[in-house]
Amino acid sequence: MTLTLNDADRIADGCIAKARELGLQPLTVVILDAGAHYLVLKREDGAGFLRHQMAHAKAFGALGFGKGTRFFAEQSARNPQVVANMIAAIDGELFPSPGGVLVLDAEGRVAGAIGVSGDLGDRDEAAALGGIEAAGFAAATGGSA
Repeated sequence: MTLTLNDADRIADGCIAKARELGLQPLTVVILDAGAHYLVLKREDGAGFLRHQMAHAKAFGALGFGKGTRFFAEQSARNPQVVANMIAAIDGELFPSPGGVLVLDAEGRVAGAIGVSGDLGDRDEAAALGGIEAAGFAAATGGSA
């Protein structure tokens, strides 16, 4: 299964609604299907002009490695050179900060990913999780907990 455009719109809208509820900085949200194709890119008014690249790298890296980007943030703290080498090997298409989350279907299969950028990574991830939950999907952040 992969996400539909309707699914992605619901996730993105839920993400932005959660961000407004939490009082986050303006966000950019990228949603990719399971094949890493763009479904949605939404940029809130006032979001930085480079945020779409960071959001894409979060979603793309999560899909490519099958782990949410919290995993890479934790790994980077322990062994930054390994993560730097991974980023270099894939031409920067991984951003090792929370906010890249795998979207799982009802059977636990990867249906796509969301990448969120604009605030601190933990807060980006909270907005992403809010959007995924609002749309009725499950999530995988890549965290060790």
